[in-house]
This record gives sequence, structure tokens and C-alpha cells, in this order.
Amino acid sequence: MELSRRTSLSLLAFGVWSWVIWPTFLKNIWADPRSFGAGGGWTGFLTVHVLLTAASLAFGTAIGVLGVRGYLAQRRKAS
Repeated sequence: MELSRRTSLSLLAFGVWSWVIWPTFLKNIWADPRSFGAGGGWTGFLTVHVLLTAASLAFGTAIGVLGVRGYLAQRRKAS
């Protein structure tokens, strides 16, 4: 399957966007008073959001890698 240059760059942009947005989101969740219980342990609220962030970063990374590979393949094909 061949990806167009536009599609490849869109996938790459999505991957970069994921790495900009999700760490910031997690930092904000970490600072939320609902994240830690009275004993200082993680609450379900924090656990769910950490897992959501981890999954989103994994998908963002995979999609970004596809974008890079598609872009490089287009460059090799053009030269």
C-alpha cells in the first residue's frame, strides 16, 4: 500500500500532536485533587487517565511512525 505525501504528513502531524497534548493532559490530571486519596495513593480517576494517556501515546507513536515511513518511501520513489 502506498501513502500519498499529504496522508503521510497528516499521520506524522497526528503523532506529533499526540506527544504535545497527552503529556500536558496527564500533568493537569496529576495536579487534580481527585488524583490521590487521603493516604496519598492513586485513585481510580488517576489510574484510568494514566492508562488512557499511555494508550493514546502508543497509538500516536505507531501512527506517527507510519507517517514517517510513508513520507520516506515517497521521497525514495521521487528520486
